[in-house]
Amino acid sequence: MSIKVLLNEDEIPRQWYNLAVDLPTPLQPPLGPDGKPVSPEALAKVFPMNLLEQEMSPQRWITIPDEIIDILYRWRPSPLRRAVYLEKALNTPAKIYYKDESMSPPGSHKPNTAVPQAWYNKKAGTKTLTTETGAGQWGSALAFACSLIGLACKVFMVRISFDQKPFRKTMMETWGATCVASPSTETEAGRMFLKKDPNTPGSLGIAISEAVEAAVTDKTGSTKYSLGSVLNHVLLHQTIIGLEAKKQLAKIGVKKPDIVIACAGGGSNFGGIAFPFVADKINGEKIEIIPVEPASCPSMTRGIFAYDFGDSAGMTPLLPMHTLGHNFIPQPIHAGGLRYHGMAPLVSQAVVEGLVTPRAVAQLECYRAAIQWARTEGAIIAPETSHAVAVTIQEALKAKEEGKEKVILMNLSGHGHMDLLGYQKFLAGQLSDYSLPQEEIEKAESEIANLPKPSAKKTGKW
Repeated sequence: MSIKVLLNEDEIPRQWYNLAVDLPTPLQPPLGPDGKPVSPEALAKVFPMNLLEQEMSPQRWITIPDEIIDILYRWRPSPLRRAVYLEKALNTPAKIYYKDESMSPPGSHKPNTAVPQAWYNKKAGTKTLTTETGAGQWGSALAFACSLIGLACKVFMVRISFDQKPFRKTMMETWGATCVASPSTETEAGRMFLKKDPNTPGSLGIAISEAVEAAVTDKTGSTKYSLGSVLNHVLLHQTIIGLEAKKQLAKIGVKKPDIVIACAGGGSNFGGIAFPFVADKINGEKIEIIPVEPASCPSMTRGIFAYDFGDSAGMTPLLPMHTLGHNFIPQPIHAGGLRYHGMAPLVSQAVVEGLVTPRAVAQLECYRAAIQWARTEGAIIAPETSHAVAVTIQEALKAKEEGKEKVILMNLSGHGHMDLLGYQKFLAGQLSDYSLPQEEIEKAESEIANLPKPSAKKTGKW
């Protein structure tokens, strides 16, 4: 029995996989305020053209430059581990495997795209990158990547996480980045939201507005914006996770997993492990694929599939996605990376197609799962990752009830060493569950009622 399955460095995938090419129906395009598709030229103030080419690429496979692979070697290929101690505790016939993405220097899957984004920006002449971050994992990853590649980095961190997780700011500053709480007084968008509510906990939508504004208002033209999730090129870069997992499972004679599970906020780590298996499902394989979100921020399970802004101030293009409305202010649960109002268009499209089956889990069940993981497997995991562990436990117990030996593959998206305040509050009995009221969904519906509508799927065609 293999508890750790490793790849040699020469076995690292040399290409990223683009799911958009294989979706049964084409992904609908981003739109401008006029309701017409946005051209690459219109986005060039925000992103460099080399990344926009990937965003809209018709190619199934995109080669990873050697210079990027050389940086990824610092932690990739990541281990595939078997959770034998959790299996034993659950007395399940299921075999639970997980990709350990906590091995990167910032401690999560996020550098898988931070490094390529920084590299392509540097190649395009960018001097500074701005971004937002929720829990701080993405901000830490981009700070790390910019430090290695030679770019300045400015991070707008959602205020509640800025207060809850001060050492994430310290990590960013150690790698040379600047980190400010969002909303801030540094942008018009930030000042506008502070005027509305000086005590706002902030949101990823607000932080995105600030980061985009900081990029587009730079008169030198040398500042671009970098996004850690949602967009096609971000999820493209993350597919190295699932492609490695395929090679590792093959090494131990596992043809395919029965179930693939990952948490999902904007969709990057979920898409990273799941998309190569979604391709198999499109081609006839029987695989259950589950993105897991918080019950307090249920964009896929209760949100609306609609065109909506990716940010709160309406500065981004309109994206076809599952959304809770761009003005959504989430409850300050401790899984900060999952507190986003929308879901990646590629993930949303996969939900619409029935290729993936989302599930929502409440905060307390997630923390109970995280504690059980720590007391069996040993690792203290990120609150975001605990959502995937909670559903992995659900599925392992279901396999026990059914008496079936299933193979479960999970993505462990990051460690929880910067998230101990949440654990402390849980252990002290100071956390509670929160289910989003139906009024919030209705409010979102009215908020986006006048925006363009995506086509509805009918009999396999749009």
